[in-house]
Amino acid sequence: MNAKEIRELFPILDQEVNGHPLVYLDSAATSHKPIQVIEEVAKYYRSYNSNVHRGVHTLGTYATDGYEGAREKVRKFIHAKSTKEVIFTRGTTTALNIVASSYARQHCTAEDEIVITPMEHHSNLIPWQQVARVTGATLKYIPLQPDGTILLEDVRKTITPKTKVVSVMHVSNVLGTVNPIADITKLAHQNGAIMVVDGAQSTPHMKVDVQELDCDFFAFSGHKMCAPTGIGVLYGKQELLEKMEPIEFGGEMIDFVELHESTWKELPWKFEGGTPIIAGAIGLGAAIDFLESIGLDNIQKHEHMLAEYAIEKLSKIDGFTYYGPQTNRAGLVTFNLDDVHPHDVATALDSYGIAVRAGHHCAQPLMKWLQVTATARASFYLYNTEEDIDSLYNGLIKTKEYFGHVYG
Repeated sequence: MNAKEIRELFPILDQEVNGHPLVYLDSAATSHKPIQVIEEVAKYYRSYNSNVHRGVHTLGTYATDGYEGAREKVRKFIHAKSTKEVIFTRGTTTALNIVASSYARQHCTAEDEIVITPMEHHSNLIPWQQVARVTGATLKYIPLQPDGTILLEDVRKTITPKTKVVSVMHVSNVLGTVNPIADITKLAHQNGAIMVVDGAQSTPHMKVDVQELDCDFFAFSGHKMCAPTGIGVLYGKQELLEKMEPIEFGGEMIDFVELHESTWKELPWKFEGGTPIIAGAIGLGAAIDFLESIGLDNIQKHEHMLAEYAIEKLSKIDGFTYYGPQTNRAGLVTFNLDDVHPHDVATALDSYGIAVRAGHHCAQPLMKWLQVTATARASFYLYNTEEDIDSLYNGLIKTKEYFGHVYG
């Protein structure tokens, strides 16, 4: 793949920030959108804006076809067995909350355990805290190795026959760790637990096959994979979803409504109350088409190359520390500069047109484990190049020199 040619498909990248060409290294927070996605969303609003499912008029039919067509694209993209297993949500957070509220609260008791890891994003931590609080279940953590990876031996020790739910992120948004989900799923199932996967940081960057992973639930967001904000997906095995109750009630998700009781539509619509995120779903379908035209394998190889190049180059800077495994990592580098606060690093880099993230990255327990208050993070995607990392290197050198002068 030619990242420089791909970059030209993203209009937002053709601009200057603070008098410098934009170098966008914050795709783990949200990715930019190619012209194909922008035009497809604009086409919906311009040509066939209408609600779905309810109307029989022409625009309504077009909108329904676009919305449900996007669901089929998602099904193929993650290799779900049926579109009944693909629920559109607002994003990963909403998807994980559906599982926690609709499944776990109904199945967990004070005798049960919920197993996660210390590296989890708050979206895959707080819902389980709340389930434990309400049900009395015990929340347990798989320990991390010094490089931010997990050992299957530790997974075996942590998961027990009392475990009802195991929920682990596929890829860490801080460490870049790629977790062995299929192996963890096998251990969870051997102990009678279900497996939930936070796929927010994996789905945009690598091939995902929920059949190979054998997970029971898988959640991801569109805005991190070239789609609009406000659209995401919850995949769930049909036999589990059919037994779960919806957590939002109103239009769209009902079958029959009487004065004192109602019944729900079949899957997947019983979980999609209200007017759905039509434009977002259509945009997600366009984003899937775009990513598949390039190839997820090509994207993954490109990002691995960028991560290796970044670690090798940035490690030459005195006082530079990065976190996470050295190899087999996703396309991001989380780091600190000695004696310079991450927010100061990010602010200084922004003055050179370089966008990175700074803070706790919605992973405060992990920051505590790392023994830091915050970090800076540079995250890469298919439109980034080695030249972007060179710019980051030069920007960090200037930042270090500036703050060394200020505080020296």
